[in-house]
Amino acid sequence: MKKTVQTAVMGVTGYAGMELARLLLHHPQLKGVPPLFLGRAETADTTALTEIHPQLMDNNGSRGLKVEPFSWQLLKDRGVDVLFLATPHEHSREMAAEALEHGLRVIDLSGAWRLHHARNRAVYKFEDEGSATAVSVQAKSVYGMPELHRNEIKDAELIANPGCYATSVILALKPLVAQGWIDLDRGIISDSKSGVSGAGKAPSAKTHFMYAADNLSAYGVFGHRHTGELLEQLEIHSEQIIFTPHLLPIPRGILSTIYVSFREAKTSVEIESCYREFYKDSPMVRLFPAGQLPQIQYSVHTNYCDIGFHLASDGRRCIIVSCLDNLLKGAAGQAVQNLNVMYGWSESEGLE
Repeated sequence: MKKTVQTAVMGVTGYAGMELARLLLHHPQLKGVPPLFLGRAETADTTALTEIHPQLMDNNGSRGLKVEPFSWQLLKDRGVDVLFLATPHEHSREMAAEALEHGLRVIDLSGAWRLHHARNRAVYKFEDEGSATAVSVQAKSVYGMPELHRNEIKDAELIANPGCYATSVILALKPLVAQGWIDLDRGIISDSKSGVSGAGKAPSAKTHFMYAADNLSAYGVFGHRHTGELLEQLEIHSEQIIFTPHLLPIPRGILSTIYVSFREAKTSVEIESCYREFYKDSPMVRLFPAGQLPQIQYSVHTNYCDIGFHLASDGRRCIIVSCLDNLLKGAAGQAVQNLNVMYGWSESEGLE
């Protein structure tokens, strides 16, 4: 029986890719088995990992690790079991399908396979939409939120890692929606804000310093890609939620302020008990006592999603605040959390 798990990472040059490399290199279960880092197939030369990310330099061998030109034969020769894709959506659509054909398990950090309903995927404009291959691969995909799909993740071939905004909103709302307490006819409002790293490493007119610094701006109004994840995972309709993302002038972190109304008056004790029961086996969710609200500074650089709430005196109106690090619980950390679940390791291993 194979005793070790060999991982590989495609897309290590980005912010999430860097965090993924850092976590895997220091994961207790992967000690002595560093990931295989993969670059473009058309590039003949290898590049030192620490040349791309000097912050990964340590005295445990990271200086000798290379980003090597991709080939399926290379993955076979190195005995790769799990392929992480920290790549653009379009690239992941192609790579995931081929990886499954080669017998690999895949954890995809992109939005390529998160959405099971075609109407929600339409925002991505995938060229292979509706093809036999796409339909087959989509059927194998499991939404990689352990707090909701732990049992399915264990045996999954393809894990579709959730979006960062989606993680903050879904975890905040799911216990209350599952109980049927929220008055969906009155609607949910999620006002979410993210640091600039959520837009990726490639610079744009709206992410460079002169635009983002000393500024706060809304974007993706009624059209953000993560909206479909909210609808599918919360099992609600588009008319029942308004989700508006904003760009914060900070490097990383997400804060979602969510406004709900209950069908019947509730007490703070009831609401807190609902959350604690729902997440009693979820070590990466931290629940704040009633009336205490999380802040980005508490969760940044961790894999925790922090959740707190404040109930109005009428017992009907409630504000929920959810915070996380968009590069960790919103990306690389959640991917490693999924790896832990897949192999029966402690869910928080390498993440606390």
